[in-house]
Amino acid sequence: MSPLEKLIANTARLPEHGNLRVERILSAQKEYDWIQISHLGVYYRTQEALSDINCMVKPGKLTGIFGPNGAGKSTMLKAMLGLVPSNGVVLYQGELLRKQLEKVAYVPQRSQIDWTYPATVWDVVMMGRVKKTGWLRNFSTVSRRVVKNALVRVGMIDYRHRPIGQLSGGQQQRVFLARALAQEAEIFCFDEPFVGIDQKTQGVIFQVFQELAAAGKIVLVVNHDLGESITHFDDLILLNCELVAAGSRSNVLTEDNLYHAYGGKVIFFSDAA
Repeated sequence: MSPLEKLIANTARLPEHGNLRVERILSAQKEYDWIQISHLGVYYRTQEALSDINCMVKPGKLTGIFGPNGAGKSTMLKAMLGLVPSNGVVLYQGELLRKQLEKVAYVPQRSQIDWTYPATVWDVVMMGRVKKTGWLRNFSTVSRRVVKNALVRVGMIDYRHRPIGQLSGGQQQRVFLARALAQEAEIFCFDEPFVGIDQKTQGVIFQVFQELAAAGKIVLVVNHDLGESITHFDDLILLNCELVAAGSRSNVLTEDNLYHAYGGKVIFFSDAA
């Protein structure tokens, strides 16, 4: 019996009848597709970088991780994926997320990528098909079509033969977005994708993010900008080494929460103004 079947079976035993029982089963199935983060903590030597993070990330929403410099935003994302040692549990579909990385497309910060590596745009995006194809195997016609469609989607097909190191920052970010799309993942994680890019690229990236969310994917983005771009996010996770608030944008962006996170009065863009 799968974890979901067990969850539904346990829910079905509850002493409700008719529509109420059906609603509880549907609710259990829906929550099963969320990422559930429980007591997540990270230590770097003796320094506590994250403390007891408890929240959920829902599919069908564009979710942003926000907070001041040093708040642990990137650390949280890496800890969720098992890229840094951590305490706590992160589940997806009833199983540890770090054991399901084939379902995840992760794009690190641009500063962590070696842009001198001798690869073309096409090569980089095709790397997103390696897990599905297998190492040392030829890429299929399907994979080539997926890569082409991904490059068209981000407006980079005309650059497919260009070395990645010869592109602008915005173009490089689009290429790595295309690689993530080529993975055909269920969960998309991006660490500071808007740093050092132009306004046009930002618009392209947000459009793709929103399309992925509309398709029922989990889209999780580390960001630091409290300007107008924050209005593109549906849900927010606000950190300052611990969880300040999580939920809908309107519930998280309160004066008290921002004061707690940033340690003072913060001016941010509000679409309600």
